[in-house]
Amino acid sequence: MKIQKKLLDSGVISWIGIFALWQLVSMRNNPDFFPGPASTVKGMIELSQDGSLFRYMGISLWRVMRGWALGSILAIPTGLLLGRIPILRKLIEPFLHFIRFIPPLALITLFMLWFGIGEASKTALITYSTLFTVIINTMAGVAAIKEDRLRSARCMGASEIQIMQHVVIPSSIPYIFTGIRLAMGSSFMAIIGAEMISANEGIGYMIWSSRLYFKTDWIFVGLFCLGIMGFTSDLLLMKLGKTFFRRYGLGRSA
Repeated sequence: MKIQKKLLDSGVISWIGIFALWQLVSMRNNPDFFPGPASTVKGMIELSQDGSLFRYMGISLWRVMRGWALGSILAIPTGLLLGRIPILRKLIEPFLHFIRFIPPLALITLFMLWFGIGEASKTALITYSTLFTVIINTMAGVAAIKEDRLRSARCMGASEIQIMQHVVIPSSIPYIFTGIRLAMGSSFMAIIGAEMISANEGIGYMIWSSRLYFKTDWIFVGLFCLGIMGFTSDLLLMKLGKTFFRRYGLGRSA
């Protein structure tokens, strides 16, 4: 029973079921259109022999982390200010809610014109995809602070800067953490579109160029690698978040 519980908790049983279902579906389809796990592993080995697969993974991951980190750094103080300054929030919030519905992929052409076809346009695109998710979650965290806490701090003589430092920011951290986790998923979606259109390296480029050779198994390898990179990044972020929350007594992370 303990072994079964450990397998269930670790997700091993779920993965076995998914791979079994994948194999069954692939057996009923043309492998050129829907390759199974064995064909995907074979394609992974082919791409790994010259090291291109790992190089592409590293390039894509670096692009995502760079844009995601920059977007988060810009978005967190912006969200805090918008949450704390009502006049500023009323001025900017309508524009914020308008532009956040424009997907990053729709801006690829503009970003290429503005920033060139190099790394700057890809970083800008991922930064854009990160900004609004983190800003809105940060604003929600500030709005969720009970007014009694703010009044208590003021009664004790705290300045607005001290209130921001000791009340607003600590109370908003769970919401900020949720925002940066969600934004990481958006960043992975954005980089694939950018690499498909304006890159000669990266997982998105690999997936897009595989169609020229009708290598569906390579496309599945790219999708699998994206899932692995995203899952691993999110897992590490969750563990760091839990450690941070536990150390500073900020409650459970989202």
